[in-house]
Amino acid sequence: MTAPLLEVRGVSRRFPGVLALDGVSLQLAPGEVLAVIGENGAGKSTLMKILAGVQQADEGEVLLEGRPVRFGSVREAQQNGIALIHQELNLADNLSVGANIFLGSEPHRIGLIDFRAIEQRSAALLQRVGLQVSPRTLVHRLSPGRQQLVEIAKALSLDARVLIMDEPTSSLSQAETERLYEVIRELSAAGVAVIYISHRLGEVKELAHRVTVLRDGKNAGELAKDEIRHDAMVRLMVGRDVVVEPREAPGLPTEPRLRVRNLVSPEYPEHKVSFEVFAGEIVGLAGLVGAGRTELLHTLFGVTPALGGSIELEGQALAIRHPLDAIRAGMALAPEDRKGQGLVLEMAIRENASLAAVRRDQRWGLLDFAAERALAKEAITRLNVRTPNDRKVVRLLSGGNQQKVVLGKWLALSPKLLLLDEPTRGIDVGAKQEIYRIMRALAEEGVAILFVSSEMEEVLQLSDRALVMHEGRISGALDRRHLTEEAVMALATGARHPEGVPA
Repeated sequence: MTAPLLEVRGVSRRFPGVLALDGVSLQLAPGEVLAVIGENGAGKSTLMKILAGVQQADEGEVLLEGRPVRFGSVREAQQNGIALIHQELNLADNLSVGANIFLGSEPHRIGLIDFRAIEQRSAALLQRVGLQVSPRTLVHRLSPGRQQLVEIAKALSLDARVLIMDEPTSSLSQAETERLYEVIRELSAAGVAVIYISHRLGEVKELAHRVTVLRDGKNAGELAKDEIRHDAMVRLMVGRDVVVEPREAPGLPTEPRLRVRNLVSPEYPEHKVSFEVFAGEIVGLAGLVGAGRTELLHTLFGVTPALGGSIELEGQALAIRHPLDAIRAGMALAPEDRKGQGLVLEMAIRENASLAAVRRDQRWGLLDFAAERALAKEAITRLNVRTPNDRKVVRLLSGGNQQKVVLGKWLALSPKLLLLDEPTRGIDVGAKQEIYRIMRALAEEGVAILFVSSEMEEVLQLSDRALVMHEGRISGALDRRHLTEEAVMALATGARHPEGVPA
């Protein structure tokens, strides 16, 4: 390895009651793509915030080109060539794309903002990241995936020498992800060093020159390019081998729990969707971003009522015009955006876990606090939520534990049909296995599960059957015998009958 562009030596960071980083060290060479991986709570985000000037270390030092640095602000880090792209979007959605890219660093001419320069420079940056929109487009008109590319363009506008990417593909389509890979490789070839954080280990294997693993706030190990394998990364992250046993095909009842016929969603009015899900069955809903998977779940749950077709649950026809109709029928939906739609972040676990089940006294409007505590205790125990007590604010939990609270909220209602939208998005490999265990246990209890996932490995591991969507329609169904990556991708890209799959 050449002389480090960036070096971290023995950095520690404490918070009240928590040692987030304990003597962590790493090195980054010019043009290197270094993946930093670890479970949630391993210290990755804290380390990146220190490098980006958001926080300061309590002990240790950071060297940039051999020179000790200590950034007191984000702007100071950026002025030294270090830019952090957060997983959560940090854009002003009421401003244009160009205004966002140069927000805080606007070019000026004779004392005034040079809007022509902003537009010209933004257009070049957007072309570089493969985003074909006008710099004048308002950000709120863009999909989350396109907004993520604006974030990347914004970082590139800073002429960063060190670019830190935190889960950059979490909202991107496959095509956008491939373009991001190209951008990263181009940056690497130009000498820009990239720190890449991702729970998607396939991406790490694809991109990284080297991997540094953190566990419990400490260095757990390092992998050279030829050592980067899925099992090796998992072993270092969790300290053990994680083995997922394939689920045996369940014996299904003769009649489906859910029957959907010619359902028309508002987003894809030209297509009619039909399918069935049986009690005790886990059905994966696969497809590329934009295929209509989330929209289908929203239509089933009454978030966006159907324009036509029928929905039957246990043989009973349903008229679902509102989520309350779906809940009363026995459905539950854990949304993709758990922070914005699944939880009230500033409330405690106790309050979140009982939101759907604890009713107010109809006369006095008072909560049954004893029932609230009982439901929270049951959720914490049943789902193994890691928390000192049920009064902890949900915002302070890891992503995996937040997702468990979302599930606990709905399981308190004993749903007949559980709809899960990206149930492990942003969750580390250890927490994923726990969510998988919960899903399988629920299926064993007879719950019908329909889940959306953009992770191919997850669809292949969990699904008893997979329904594959393409441009708003179901392009095919695959049972376990024919459930392969090649078959899923063929259907996801529009092929009706993949090779080897019966028509």
